[in-house]
Amino acid sequence: MTTGATARPGSGIRIQAVDIRFGDFAAVSGADLDIRAGEFVCLLGPSGCGKSTLLNAVAGFVPPAAGQVLVDDTPVGGPDVSRGVVFQSGEALFPWLTVRQNVMFGPRMRGVPKAGQAELAERYLAMVGLAHSADKMPGELSGGMRQRVQLARVLANEPSLVLMDEPFGALDAQTRQVMQVELDRIWRASGKTIVFVTHDIGEALLLADRVVTMTAGPAARIKEIYPVDLPRPRDLTDPACARLYRDLRDDIGAEVARTLRAQGLDDGHMPGTGGPDGG
Repeated sequence: MTTGATARPGSGIRIQAVDIRFGDFAAVSGADLDIRAGEFVCLLGPSGCGKSTLLNAVAGFVPPAAGQVLVDDTPVGGPDVSRGVVFQSGEALFPWLTVRQNVMFGPRMRGVPKAGQAELAERYLAMVGLAHSADKMPGELSGGMRQRVQLARVLANEPSLVLMDEPFGALDAQTRQVMQVELDRIWRASGKTIVFVTHDIGEALLLADRVVTMTAGPAARIKEIYPVDLPRPRDLTDPACARLYRDLRDDIGAEVARTLRAQGLDDGHMPGTGGPDGG
């Protein structure tokens, strides 16, 4: 590259005894987690369990009430360009800019020379498979394509850490499957550390090196850590994958049932969550 910039390798993350509060409400309590540089980790749990809140603490958007978050042994004190965030909606793009201009925006704000901005945009649009759409406006793209642009825009800032908050949640099932395959490819090509929030067990198994489950809130905690020692690309119908799917389903189901009981609701007739074993 002629920009003079060197792509950052993935960063390690250390979450130490983190409590997160909003006024009197305890969202997360005593969270401890180490994430290795270059690792792909999924945070999985029932709705409202604090997954996104913990991700926002790593991003620097939410300060812990106690404990600390460190990235490469440096305490997180606020947002930083080295920690890129991909949101759920493709509406995060600037609709008045072309795809290329959207991707060039971050480097421009960082003072990268114009030729370097264009080179970064070309590189990362090619990586996400959208070089042919560089001159289109976001409104001309499908939802999946807009998410690819958002990812390219984050990668153009050359972060060491990519934080993704249910980025495929608004996509149809077929597009979501395509994006999962593409993200796995992009992660392996970039070497970045990725922390990915999802409530979809199958998605977590397809993508993660480790799946981290959380208890139901309030005062949510990290419950279990499941290594996914399966070759890529993964097949959810593979017996080993199906067993892990059932373990995760039971883990999350127990938290949902506990929440329902706390609300005085009967969980005895909860529908099954489905999955590769048909359960």
